[in-house]
Amino acid sequence: MSMHGRRYCEGHLARVAINVAGGSAFASLALAAAALLAASPAAADEPRSATEPRLMMETGEITSVVDAFDDGDTFDLNFSFGFEYASKSAKIRRETSIAGPGLSSGGYTSNLLNVATYNEATSKLNLRLDVGLYRDLALYLRMPLILNHTRELTDLNGSAGAEAQAVALAGAPGEQLFQMPFTSPNRSGIEYLAVGLDVNIMNQARDRTKPTWLFGVEGRFPVSEPMHACTEAPKSGQVKCADPTDVNRNNSSDSEFEGEGIAQRDPGVSRGTIGLEVHTYLSKRIKYVEPYGGFKALFEFQQESSDYGLTDLKTSLVNHPPLVGSVMLGVMIVPWENREKYTGLTLDLRFTGEYHSEGRDYSELFDALGSSDASSLRQPQWAAFRDNDAYDPDLCRTGDARACSPSIVDQGSQRTYFTGLSDVQPYGSYRASASVTWRAAELVKFQIGAGFRHDGGHGIGGDQPCNSQYKDSLGAAGPCRRQDADGRLTVTGSPNPNYRPTINAVGRRFYVNDSNTFDLFASGTIMF
Repeated sequence: MSMHGRRYCEGHLARVAINVAGGSAFASLALAAAALLAASPAAADEPRSATEPRLMMETGEITSVVDAFDDGDTFDLNFSFGFEYASKSAKIRRETSIAGPGLSSGGYTSNLLNVATYNEATSKLNLRLDVGLYRDLALYLRMPLILNHTRELTDLNGSAGAEAQAVALAGAPGEQLFQMPFTSPNRSGIEYLAVGLDVNIMNQARDRTKPTWLFGVEGRFPVSEPMHACTEAPKSGQVKCADPTDVNRNNSSDSEFEGEGIAQRDPGVSRGTIGLEVHTYLSKRIKYVEPYGGFKALFEFQQESSDYGLTDLKTSLVNHPPLVGSVMLGVMIVPWENREKYTGLTLDLRFTGEYHSEGRDYSELFDALGSSDASSLRQPQWAAFRDNDAYDPDLCRTGDARACSPSIVDQGSQRTYFTGLSDVQPYGSYRASASVTWRAAELVKFQIGAGFRHDGGHGIGGDQPCNSQYKDSLGAAGPCRRQDADGRLTVTGSPNPNYRPTINAVGRRFYVNDSNTFDLFASGTIMF
């Protein structure tokens, strides 16, 4: 029996002896056993350290930190192996001013035009290693391995019909942005490698008068190919995953304004960002329940080697991934535990609310729009304008159109290509989950659970035509100007090179509604 076990038995038998004392034979036997243990070598051990956790008094899963250099427990290491499956569905709609039942009267713009039903399924393995560094201080490594990730767009109340598609997916006059049904290729690989550090600033197992307070920081590093917009069914002569600079989508640089070194790409699986997560959780066990709460925030920084690099220009309005902030509330219930055998059950009920700020992201239409061959999305846009040497208001009044604009496109500036990444508007998410953890033995535990998440409705494609932060010369302003009552032109900003009227102009933008995700998860942990 370990020192912890002997100490537990001492106290346990002593309590039994006191409770049954009253002259019975069993009371005499219990008192004798307690005296025997008190006289055993364990009684000669040093008194319990004030900083040493007591047997089976660890904090709940949310605030648990493996540690090291405790009395009788020099080193701790945990390895977890989990599986997760998530199924997401949403309705994609678009703005329209068409007069019709359920749309509008023709006098205003609604966002009720049916476009598609979006379905997404993800299967992944979650691998985690926790290493105790010191008391209540641990280093951990996480690696989500995506086994399969699929996306598709299908009919939504008749939207897949030829005539309905021509309206709902219209681009510039005479073009359609993509065809339905649309299927993305399967993606698989390592999503990211996370390295984190957790510390319990306070620990109820060491001081019963205080709650357990965990603080942690985590870095996420991409180790796989970033995601690229692809289609599973390209048109004849086109490729599945064309380079954004490949205007003709044929894996060949055969157009004047196409990029150099065009090559077909893989679908990729990572976000192409470096992430920094900060989290803190607080819990307090009260007999059989342990309520908890906490916050976390995820900051992502785009890599220039990803598709973010193609849109990272001075006058871009939004080119950063969204900031995600979360608040969590829950309770862990312990309906049964056997401390002598290190076994027990824990029920975890949790609610999480998230806020996603505005940011450029991989939306539900990322593949469909990013792999489009529509000219309005494929043709490059230049990053700057310059003075029009032919500008002359007097000549303009005579009918010379070349003299009417004070600025023209600077074809010597950087060209901007559409990658499929779009400006996603802010929204909130809400998730409820329940799980059961079974401590099967001293060194083994298992968890199984399920969750439901709802994302609030939000827009896809919110880029504005002008960036008001940069008000340079009239020539550099391009269309970002206004004419006052006296005919004088005033600069209102600089052109946003990522603005595409066919998906960003008011009346052409897409929306996501009724977005729900069901997920199942299970894991096993071995504790050394």
